Amino acid sequence: MGKRVREHSWQFPQGGIKYGESPEQAMFRELEEETGLLPEHVKVIGRTRDWLRYEVPDHFIKREIRGHYRGQKQIWFLLRMIGRDCDVNLRASTHPEFDAWRWHDYWVPLDVVIEFKRGVYQLALQELSRYVHRTEHPNSNRSRYLRNQQQSQQTQQAQKNQDCKKTEPEESK
Repeated sequence: MGKRVREHSWQFPQGGIKYGESPEQAMFRELEEETGLLPEHVKVIGRTRDWLRYEVPDHFIKREIRGHYRGQKQIWFLLRMIGRDCDVNLRASTHPEFDAWRWHDYWVPLDVVIEFKRGVYQLALQELSRYVHRTEHPNSNRSRYLRNQQQSQQTQQAQKNQDCKKTEPEESK
């Protein structure tokens, strides 16, 4: 999640679809603009079936566009990060939207999201949860397999992040 510049709310990267773009093309463009991540840094796991909508309260909309802008309709994508943490670059755009980022558990605490978007976040997370492994009995064979897979992935991610540190320039003393 990214923290909006000069605000205290957190959100996922998002944005509009340009003429001629598919929702997936727009998602990759917005992801790169807002986080610096490229298509090779992520894997698409799933997406919402339909458009999800939210409305923005008037006091959040600039006066000159009130009446012309009400909110957004969105297709949500569930992505798996296959890149490294150091691939995230919040300054990839000339107009950064985030000034910080952090990892979250899948079920994001909605109180960190701006109030008028909480409903759409809840709908999206519920719908996309079908792609997330369900909790199983800790002693089942599948559960042990998933734990081993998760530990292996965490080890690989830690190695990738260690590689990031090796490639970052040392700060001058």
